[in-house]
Formats: sequence, structure tokens, C-alpha cells
Amino acid sequence: MGSIYQRALGSEFNKLHPQIQRRFGFSSADGIASVGTGVMENLWHGAPYTLPFLYIGTWRSIMFPETGTNVPFTIQNYAYRDPLGRETVTWVRTFEASKRRRFDAYMIYSEERGCIVDYLGTHQHLAVDIDISVAPNGGVRLRSGEQRFYESPIAFRFPLFFSGVAEVCEWYDDVAQCFRIEVSATNRRWGKLFGYTGSFQCNWKQGADVPPEILPRRVEPKE
Repeated sequence: MGSIYQRALGSEFNKLHPQIQRRFGFSSADGIASVGTGVMENLWHGAPYTLPFLYIGTWRSIMFPETGTNVPFTIQNYAYRDPLGRETVTWVRTFEASKRRRFDAYMIYSEERGCIVDYLGTHQHLAVDIDISVAPNGGVRLRSGEQRFYESPIAFRFPLFFSGVAEVCEWYDDVAQCFRIEVSATNRRWGKLFGYTGSFQCNWKQGADVPPEILPRRVEPKE
């Protein structure tokens, strides 16, 4: 069984840098995990009027208002089957800024929607369609699309006017022999919201169970 990213990219997956193929190529059947440790050279947010939006994000470990340079961080990627049987990959990032913050996300491949769906936050309230492609440098490029808010019985398409579009690029630097990542979230009206640029090394864990503390507190069935 291939990874959810292999399913999304098809034959394009083979164009990725070999180290990126390794990072994005494992599934729950492989019994391995990727835990990255590194530094965010730049952790930033937009204009002051974006701060209320970012503080709200801290309630469910989605976004946060802290900024800084050379901020230590970890990223935990575990592949597992969720309680609904869906192949899932954790993207739990912990930032040691002036206050420790987490950014939690859980990705699946949706046959219904024909793309990766990213459930954001500890309670998976926000489901985001993800467009994935191969970057010119052999990295992975992710771009967020339609967003849906789910809290039973409430369900609605989340207006981008009140949210943002996230652009993510992760690639491997052969010279520095490390992974690099760049993330930027922007709103078409309010401008830049939040982002970071950093680098990290990966520690591959064989036969590792998903730590209970990084699993979502609620699993959203709707895609």
C-alpha cells in the first residue's frame, strides 16, 4: 500500500527528491515514523489587526501569535489508521517560542473529493482541501483550497474572507544535508497572516506507535 501522497501525486511522485520521497512515501503498513528536529529561522505574523484571529487559533492548536528567530521546533509524522479506517498522517508541530505552541493537522486522501484533505486542530473542526505538486527543486508544494467547518450538527463552507490560503514548500538541501520548509498563510483582503521558514533533520523510528498525546481529541467523519 502506498502513502496518501503517492496516491495524490501518481507517477509525479517519482520526480521528488529521494529524501522527500522517503519523507512522504511511508504508510501505516510500513511501521515507521519520521520525527524532525530543527530551528525556525523566522517565525512571523502579519499586521497587528491579525492578532485576534491568531489568538483564536490557539484554542485548538491551529495558529498562534508568537514570533521569533532561531526558534527550536519538532515535527511529528506518524502514519496510522484512524477509528474510521482511513489512512492518516499526523503533522504535529511544536514550537518553543516565548510560549510553547502546537500546530496540529491530520491528513487523509479523500476518494470522494479526489485530493488530500487536511483536518486542522485538536478537534478536526476545519477540513481543508490540499493541492499537492512537485516543486522545481524536487520538493513538495502544498496549497490549501476549499475549507469546511464541522461541529455536529453544524457544517458549512468556511469563507476564505475570514480565513487564509496557505502555501507550503518542503524540500531537501543537498549542500546543507537537511530538510527545509517554508510556510505562508495570507488573506486576499488582510494580507499576510502567519508563517515560518526553517530547517530540520529527521529521526526515523521503526515500529513506533503513535504517541497518544498527539492524536486528535475528536475524529471528524465528514470530508
